[in-house]
Amino acid sequence: MLRQAGNAGMDAMLRVRLKADGRLMEILPDGSERPISFSDGGPGAPGVTRANGTEPSQHGRHRDAAYARNVRGQTGLTQTAFAAQIGVPVETVRNWEQGKRSPRGPARALLKVIERAPEAAFAVLGAKPR
Repeated sequence: MLRQAGNAGMDAMLRVRLKADGRLMEILPDGSERPISFSDGGPGAPGVTRANGTEPSQHGRHRDAAYARNVRGQTGLTQTAFAAQIGVPVETVRNWEQGKRSPRGPARALLKVIERAPEAAFAVLGAKPR
């Protein structure tokens, strides 16, 4: 929890949640969430970093989203069919393509194999490309 200044001498506690993608969200009294902005010179400004020590990168997320979209597009499969072929939930593919998550490690390696040799990849995975 972070202390929030400026409440007429009272120390108010700010409830926060760290999202998987590194964003900090304020938890409002009704249970909803809103992003915490550090542009006002508050905690962590100006060099906001994620919990893992990396800088947030919108550009990197958009590049990863475009890459995932392009690889799937080359196969001619829908998000649902592509997810089924590679054995992941359709939400995972959607999150990659919308830039909410980035494929990492084995998922990125699988996308590279599908990009360069889709027939071989799908043959090994037990499915045929359309």
